[in-house]
Amino acid sequence: MTLVLNAHKQSSHAAAYGVIGSGVVAALQIGKLPPALPELSEVLGLTLMQGGFLLSLVQLAGMSLALAIGLSADGIGLKRSMMWGLVLLGLASGMGAFSQTASSLMFWRAVEGIGFLGVTLPAPGLIRKSVSEQHLRKLLGYWGAYMPAGTALTLLVGPMWLPEWGWRSWWLLFAVLSWAMALVLWRVVPSDDLREDKTLSLVNVKVAWTQRLRETLTAPGPWWVALCFAMYSGQWLAVVGFLPSIYSQAGLSGANLGVLTAFAAAVNMVGNMSSGRLLQKGIHPSILLCFGFMAMGMGAYLAFSEMTMAWPWLRYLGVLLFSSCGGLVPGTLFSLSVRLAPNERNVSTTVGWMQQGSAAGQFAGPPAVAWLASQVGGWQWTWAATGSCCLLGLILSMVIARTLALQVEKV
Repeated sequence: MTLVLNAHKQSSHAAAYGVIGSGVVAALQIGKLPPALPELSEVLGLTLMQGGFLLSLVQLAGMSLALAIGLSADGIGLKRSMMWGLVLLGLASGMGAFSQTASSLMFWRAVEGIGFLGVTLPAPGLIRKSVSEQHLRKLLGYWGAYMPAGTALTLLVGPMWLPEWGWRSWWLLFAVLSWAMALVLWRVVPSDDLREDKTLSLVNVKVAWTQRLRETLTAPGPWWVALCFAMYSGQWLAVVGFLPSIYSQAGLSGANLGVLTAFAAAVNMVGNMSSGRLLQKGIHPSILLCFGFMAMGMGAYLAFSEMTMAWPWLRYLGVLLFSSCGGLVPGTLFSLSVRLAPNERNVSTTVGWMQQGSAAGQFAGPPAVAWLASQVGGWQWTWAATGSCCLLGLILSMVIARTLALQVEKV
């Protein structure tokens, strides 16, 4: 009996890490664009604003379809949803590699957004079903690091790959990786049929989606985490997404550019993973959220203010502060999405609504920062735009604290 339990525990953890790995591969599709922007600007004639929209266009599906895909994931099965998401990501990336115009590339970028949602929305719920409550917060913190992990890998490898083999082979590489990860997920994650209650009738499933939707959208918690995620995601993607272009303009290239930008994205994982451990130790989520937003505001000011122009090392430290401590926010919000869901059957739907808020932030953030930079002739006022997001994030953090307190009182 002990051997069986140990084997089940190991397989459950393998499934959870397989889910996290799938998220990293999905994030590679988001992160592959920033290091390719300089080449795409030359080859396809992208303007700064078009580059901003191309960065955020993958989130168009998230703005419009995240809630629907979150609902359908519970209906078709969490593993099945992640599988088709990975396959679709591979297809869109492969087709995008043959684009001859900016509009064609933008179309396939939007399709990638649908596949990205198919992978990422069911993941927290699948992790929750795979591991015990004891390990849940830690692994959800690890899950929160999927985006910076994927972004860091592409920012590190991209400046070395792209000059040698070009952006089309770069797109094809991630198509192959997505399909390969689909095979891994198929092997390590148990089938949905084994996880689902076999006594649940099809009629009950059809009724449940309307009930899950109503329960999610009438509860305050899903709204607060969605808005809070929007305040974080928009500014993080805007700053990290444009770093290769900013540093290229400053004269950096090749390995130096790759290492600096990749490290700036990678340190975000420190905050994500730390959030899970700190939550497990009893630190209140609102404290982590407030600290994360305050650090992002200070880091952005150091990174972009004209007052620090003479100290490039201080500017880079500001970027690291912005990204590392900012990582506390998504890791905490993924944990809160499980806690603030009206009940267990609403977890994927709540994550879908939160992802919809995140997508809205990522869709609006890069073009807004690009517009501001084009208006003032540089990046020196970027801190003002990100600071506004941080201020709203602080207000929302206090609202979330109140919501959690009311939840405890009801119990």
